[in-house]
Amino acid sequence: MRKQVFNLLLRWGINSLGLWIAASLIGSVSFDEQRVSVILWSGLILAVINALIKPIVVILSLPAIVLTLGLFVVVVNGLMVSLLSKLYGQLNIESFGAAIVTGLVIGLVNFLVTKVVEPKDI
Repeated sequence: MRKQVFNLLLRWGINSLGLWIAASLIGSVSFDEQRVSVILWSGLILAVINALIKPIVVILSLPAIVLTLGLFVVVVNGLMVSLLSKLYGQLNIESFGAAIVTGLVIGLVNFLVTKVVEPKDI
């Protein structure tokens, strides 16, 4: 149970950090208010979307994922970020391309933070 709570909190923080970095780098991604609470709420909602909805979308799009050798997962990540933008009005993403790039930034941040935080097996 502790590990699951830790993973949820870690994903929440990673998503929030990734969204903040994406909003800083990409001009077509912005928050209505540059407050920490808005960024944290966005990260939490994205963590919940990724935990509940993303597995279903991945299973349904499995043929496309296999045919593209996994590259379609980038589109799925963009869909999740786009869904976040629709559900949480404080996050503004102007286009689907910006949502895909935001998904890539979050994925990169996720990879880097997980490599640093994850315990190493010896």
